[in-house]
Amino acid sequence: MDVGANDVYLERQPERLVLEGYRRWSAGFETGSITPWEMAWDLYNEALGHQDAGLAVASLSQYVRTLKRCAACPLRCYPYDSHHLCVEECLTMGLIAGLQHDTDTAKFCLQHITCPQRCEEVEQAAADFAETLKNLGQVMLPVPSHVLTDIVKKGSGGIAH
Repeated sequence: MDVGANDVYLERQPERLVLEGYRRWSAGFETGSITPWEMAWDLYNEALGHQDAGLAVASLSQYVRTLKRCAACPLRCYPYDSHHLCVEECLTMGLIAGLQHDTDTAKFCLQHITCPQRCEEVEQAAADFAETLKNLGQVMLPVPSHVLTDIVKKGSGGIAH
């Protein structure tokens, strides 16, 4: 999906940390290279400082590792620094924002990105990541549930996972 007018949203620090952290950590798993992980570290270190970056990257790592193990289907993401979002990235953004704001969007995102047997595992890792970021002053904007519903329908041809 083209972001266009929503570019400002992706430039907000909390959203950028979640999206680019997810992309870079995922790329490290996919390529077997530590370079994307170092890029994620640099992003977090620049934004949060060394000590806080360590806490946030540890939570990010646990979340992405758990999500990859428990996903309902192979996860996709755009290359880092892209101005596009795929369905899985939208669900990740909605999940973390939903957990930070205690909204029903978190449950919706979990149902569409994880297999039913592993929802609790992913929810715990995501909640730890969301809470870590929130404690560091990195609070995302809420993502309306109707927006996520529309993205899932359009992104899957109307078929949910």
